[in-house]
Amino acid sequence: MVKEIILPKLGQTMEEGTIIEWLKEEGDRVDRGEVIFALESDKATLDVEAADKGFLRQILVPAGKTVPVLTVVGLLTKTRDEDLSGYQIVGTTAASTVEASETQGSRPDNGGGRSPGTTKQERERIFASPRARRRAQEEGVEISELSGTGPGGRIVEQDVLGYLAARPQATPVAQRLAAHEGVDLAGLDGNGPGGRITKADVELAIKARNSALAPVRTTERSRVAIAEVPMRGVRARIAERMHESHQTTAPVTLTTEADATAFVEARERLKVKLADELGFNIGYNDMLIQLVSRALRTFPYMNAVLESEKPEGESVIRHLSRVHVALAVDTQQGLLVPVIQDADQKALKELARELRETIDRARSGEALPDELSGSTFTITNLGMYEIDAFTPIINLPEAAILGVGRIKERPAVVDGELCVRRSVWLSLTFDHRLVDGAPAARFLQHVKDLVEEPYLLLA
Repeated sequence: MVKEIILPKLGQTMEEGTIIEWLKEEGDRVDRGEVIFALESDKATLDVEAADKGFLRQILVPAGKTVPVLTVVGLLTKTRDEDLSGYQIVGTTAASTVEASETQGSRPDNGGGRSPGTTKQERERIFASPRARRRAQEEGVEISELSGTGPGGRIVEQDVLGYLAARPQATPVAQRLAAHEGVDLAGLDGNGPGGRITKADVELAIKARNSALAPVRTTERSRVAIAEVPMRGVRARIAERMHESHQTTAPVTLTTEADATAFVEARERLKVKLADELGFNIGYNDMLIQLVSRALRTFPYMNAVLESEKPEGESVIRHLSRVHVALAVDTQQGLLVPVIQDADQKALKELARELRETIDRARSGEALPDELSGSTFTITNLGMYEIDAFTPIINLPEAAILGVGRIKERPAVVDGELCVRRSVWLSLTFDHRLVDGAPAARFLQHVKDLVEEPYLLLA
């Protein structure tokens, strides 16, 4: 019996995902609950477990491919040699993986060759084993340059090895230099031992080429990249949202300096009292989320979003009944914003536990999309990087974002006397389309009051 492996929908906001890596190869045995591939959405990287057991017979969506959720990405069978010829995909599929099914009802290729009526799009598809693709990627070989000798013209690892053996012999330094400068080694004569291409041979070819180029091309060639990072996944989503925020909002940033002496003292006392019970120390971000969420309850016009309600483009400002505060967190995948839902309703201990659990999942790539979306207000804290004040970018469709700088000892005048106090800069960026300057200033002033006198949270 053939079973479909589906790209899961891991949250209400998830629409597509990219398979980062298949952890099984075609023909491998798969147990139920075993991780079968790694998936990257626009917010996180997750391991996907097999829903059934059997043998991975066919990979329909290769690593690096982005497809909609609920796409059939692979086929699983009960036995290793089960016949696939009578099977047709019945689940939701991506157009790029089933061109033949959509045009003429063809079946998945099981290694037995292609039908005479193959479409142009299907002919352009490249069939290669996972081992061959991995070796080609490691060796920097374009899979499209290879000719397959496997069943049905499939590219196998031996084809990659044969291509490498026939490729001109060059020193490692020459290979790297040629790759950086876009020099084809096949067109060079080697002057090294045994006719091997050396660095000097590549440099000579580069010099000859550059002398024939126009000055503008010479300038372009001088910009040699040390790395190229594809703009996809989390990075692409961040770029898209930041550009959208910059283009669509009317941002204004207000800054104020708050006396954080009492705030620091309160945190130190909470650390001592709650460390044994919690197993960790209460942090400034825990306290900031709590006091900002209470401020949003006091000033509901800051807990708002701008939405288009009608097709003709009429917009409406929605003041939201629930307070969901996000904290911008730096991860290996990029900037993520774990969300604490109903933050204003939670005690500090509950909030602190939930925040750490969500951040840990986000940094390990295990957070669900719903845990990283749906916020109504965002806090970003750069104090640990010795930043005092900055201009944060609004996290659409929210009305504002609060930037928090470092807490630092500074000279201050208290009751007419010079003394040393701890202070912190608060930067509020708000969308002037939703909120005017004076109301936004009143909100920031209230946040400042709560930082300076945190016992007001008990009032």
